[in-house]
Amino acid sequence: MRYELASSTWGEEEKQAILEVMNSNIYTMGEKVKEFEERFAKYFGMKYAVMVNSGSSANLIAVASLFYKKENPLKRGDEVIVPCISWATTFHPLYQYGLKLKFVDIDLHTLNYDIEELKRAVTKNTRMIVAVSILGNPCQFDEIAKLCEKNNMILFEDNCESMGAKCNGKYTGTFGLVNTFSTFFSHHISTMEGGLILTNNKEVYNILKSLRAHGWIRGQDEDSPIFERRDDDFFEAYRFILPGFNVRPTEIQGAIGIRQLYKLEGFIKIRRKNAEHFAELFKGDERFIIQKEIGESSWFCFTMIINPELEIERKKVLQKLKDANIEHRIITGGNILRHDVIKYYDYTVTKSTNADIAHYNGFFVGNHPYDIRDKIDYLHKTLKNI
Repeated sequence: MRYELASSTWGEEEKQAILEVMNSNIYTMGEKVKEFEERFAKYFGMKYAVMVNSGSSANLIAVASLFYKKENPLKRGDEVIVPCISWATTFHPLYQYGLKLKFVDIDLHTLNYDIEELKRAVTKNTRMIVAVSILGNPCQFDEIAKLCEKNNMILFEDNCESMGAKCNGKYTGTFGLVNTFSTFFSHHISTMEGGLILTNNKEVYNILKSLRAHGWIRGQDEDSPIFERRDDDFFEAYRFILPGFNVRPTEIQGAIGIRQLYKLEGFIKIRRKNAEHFAELFKGDERFIIQKEIGESSWFCFTMIINPELEIERKKVLQKLKDANIEHRIITGGNILRHDVIKYYDYTVTKSTNADIAHYNGFFVGNHPYDIRDKIDYLHKTLKNI
């Protein structure tokens, strides 16, 4: 492949981390995971981090945690606002916990919420806004945070595609009550499979830890606010307090995460330099709409939407990329409303005009944590005569 979608971020340090865990003969979640959680929370300026086995699991237990808060928990049937474009597991846990989804259109240039549409969508019944910073590009959190505060709504941040991005100097993934991340192979740092949740709320933190591990009390803080300890140590060792899951990570994932976190800042700098080159080549090209940066994007990839006012078939463009051995794919997961799974959801839609344009006219190519300006030049040359 001449221009790949993703590449490994591992080096000898990660291999050594795996060997250290193997030599310890302790593979289940333990001290390495705990150390990575503490380092991750500190890096992003938050109090608590909970690691799980994937970003999808992070979304699952983050949603679940909001149903078990003592004050104003979510309830089945509550209305939650979501963008039309995101990865499938942004939406699935909301459906699985019986929430009513209200889909709001995107801005065609940022690929995040159309802010004016979002404001119009909020009603007295809205309990939560799910903010997704698409493919590294921060949402307009100044507007969204004000909206949530004004209407007493929960802000849930799905930051699985945007680790290291900043809005007004503040990291994305730190604005919400709960904030989720992914450390999958193709993401900004990789534990191969893995995810995390950040929160500053001690109650939610302890709920998350219980939900991660079967709903039992092992690993709870001594002063955990979600249950009261009893005197029977025999029973307490296997006491279940919540209907949880088993989405724990392994020590290998934790150990690799520690090594990868050291590299994150450097990875983001290189991705941003690649993005400058991409934007310079394609700015002013009326054939394509490229993503408009909000704040400081961490540039997961490079999105391109064929201008709907021009008579250019996407099929022709994609064939050109295929012939040139340039990997490409639909933007995130496209418009979720156009997928079969939507028949199971309880939902309403304000409108999805721009999401449909991105779905039917859009695609993306990869960005990498190393210099790919030559690959971007090759892309530009490949598309030049279409």
